[in-house]
Amino acid sequence: MKRIIVFILVVAFSVALSMPANAQRENRSIGENGREARKAAKQQQKTVKKNARKQRKAMKKYQKAQRKAARRQQHRGY
Repeated sequence: MKRIIVFILVVAFSVALSMPANAQRENRSIGENGREARKAAKQQQKTVKKNARKQRKAMKKYQKAQRKAARRQQHRGY
């Protein structure tokens, strides 16, 4: 019986300690939210640029392979 009471108290205590941390995280100042938004936007822009660069590189590689295949096809025609 004592073990159950101690277990319930430990669970209740841990829940009570976790609540203020969540409340504190939600009540940030406006400046912090703006800073985080700019940081997230910058990260997103960086990811978009990186993906675009990869796509351009893949497109160049594909076009090069197409030209090479066309040259081979011309060679076989003669």
